[in-house]
Amino acid sequence: MKRSEYNQLVTQCSDGLYRYALKLTGSEQHAQDLVQDAYEKIWLKKSEINFEKGKSYLFRTVHNLYIDFYRRTKIIRFEGEDKAKNEVTSNTLTIDLNEILENALNQLNEIQKSAVLLRDFEGYNYTEIGELLNLSESQVKVNIFRARKKLQEIIGKIETVL
Repeated sequence: MKRSEYNQLVTQCSDGLYRYALKLTGSEQHAQDLVQDAYEKIWLKKSEINFEKGKSYLFRTVHNLYIDFYRRTKIIRFEGEDKAKNEVTSNTLTIDLNEILENALNQLNEIQKSAVLLRDFEGYNYTEIGELLNLSESQVKVNIFRARKKLQEIIGKIETVL
């Protein structure tokens, strides 16, 4: 990949890659770090990467970096901290639907969460998601189905939330 192709790839993918990382991590700072690390990795391997596969490489790299990040923070997090975070107090007067959805998404495994985010939030088709996550198209469909089913169990009917 040439320098001009790298710059074109950065321009084309920046917004979508950042939104994807932000949905995965829930933190602007961590999302920026993941995207920056992905750009660094692709720059270091630019001679080995074909421009046409650059987008897939970037999204897959962000996904893999997120899994590493998730595993590190999961080990560090205290068990009691998780319980306290998930409790809802009676003082809560308003319900933030985004927060409910975010909490539900965080209960999915990494592959399911990534597949649902790429499909429902970023609009990628099954083939593209398969390339990005290194899965077959049927595996993508299964993961999205299971993720949606689990989200439905977690959230329930929207009328009960409202």
